[in-house]
Amino acid sequence: MVVETRRSAAARTTFAVLIAISICHMLNDMMQVLLPAIYPLLKGGFHLNFAQIGLITLVYQVTASILQPMIGLYTDARPQPFSLPFGMGFTLIGLVGLAFAGTYLELLGAAALLGVGSSIFHPESSRIARVASGGAHGFAQSIFQVGGNFGQSLGPLLAAFFILPRGRASMAWFSLAALLAMAILTAVGVWFRASGHAKPRVRAAVAGAKPASVVVPLVLLGVLMMSKFVYLASINSYYIFYLIHRFHITVQQAQIDLFVFLAAAAAGTMIGGPIGDRIGRRAVIIGSILGVLPFTLLLPYVGLNATVALSVVIGLVLSSAFSAIVVFANDLMPGRVGAVSGLFFGLAFGVAGLGAAGLGVVADWTSITTVYRICAFLPVLGLAALWLPKRIK
Repeated sequence: MVVETRRSAAARTTFAVLIAISICHMLNDMMQVLLPAIYPLLKGGFHLNFAQIGLITLVYQVTASILQPMIGLYTDARPQPFSLPFGMGFTLIGLVGLAFAGTYLELLGAAALLGVGSSIFHPESSRIARVASGGAHGFAQSIFQVGGNFGQSLGPLLAAFFILPRGRASMAWFSLAALLAMAILTAVGVWFRASGHAKPRVRAAVAGAKPASVVVPLVLLGVLMMSKFVYLASINSYYIFYLIHRFHITVQQAQIDLFVFLAAAAAGTMIGGPIGDRIGRRAVIIGSILGVLPFTLLLPYVGLNATVALSVVIGLVLSSAFSAIVVFANDLMPGRVGAVSGLFFGLAFGVAGLGAAGLGVVADWTSITTVYRICAFLPVLGLAALWLPKRIK
């Protein structure tokens, strides 16, 4: 009876930690997504073209993508739970920098600081989510990811109803969210260290599948991440401009429509993990990325209401793959959670940044509508999922 009570208390504690890290993921991504959410303000205030908008995204995303795998490798050997509030400090400084930047170069510097904050947060927080999973890795990754996706969905609403009416300087108020996240993450770090998970690890001689047998699946997963995140980059960076250009709606209405897409993406992330635990992650990945193809092909050719409806389906279906991809990769290389999470989050950020920059150039050369006609074919790369192993040995 005493043992059962202790187990129940431990389970409640780890679930509370999982919720705490998910809340911090929400706060982190809410602040990070304020950058693309205010692109209409930046475009008008600094007289930017689409290529310059894409460069801001590139600086932010590539900063995060380069650092995340290195941080993940380091923290696999030497877990650093207190790096989380430290990283949140970079996000805070970047946010204040965005609020008061006076030149384009200062905007790029603030974007880079946001990228550094994100690169420190994701690998270690993903490890803590897995530690607190109790073995339900897909469910835990979904809880963790849905916090981030929900935070991303809040960004456009905050931009529409708080920042746009008050001006860019009002972004500084969101530094309070960074301070709250720093307090929560400090408490999570105390739990992580007290639980004994923060001790330096000795690399095991055999950890999961042999390296030669995981290279091809990891490359395939990378291709799938590329198709997913370049498409998402087109939405995050240019969807507002597309809606304004094509349907002549207000910036505020376009922000609301972006929120609808991101909220659907958050729901898809939540659904994908548990379904992957039940029917297999390979099936979820195939169904998610290939299943969205008919809807992406239709989107550039329909009216406003149909565009919003299709965006809901696309967000819901496409985002269900991410948790499955990350957990699939972790299953291929158990014991390398930080490295794998850093690699895949880094890949996601890097590919999204390069995609956004390239799409900005395409938009300047042709039109914003052409961008979505090109991106409509990206889910075809989901065919790569058919070559993923059915079982991980």
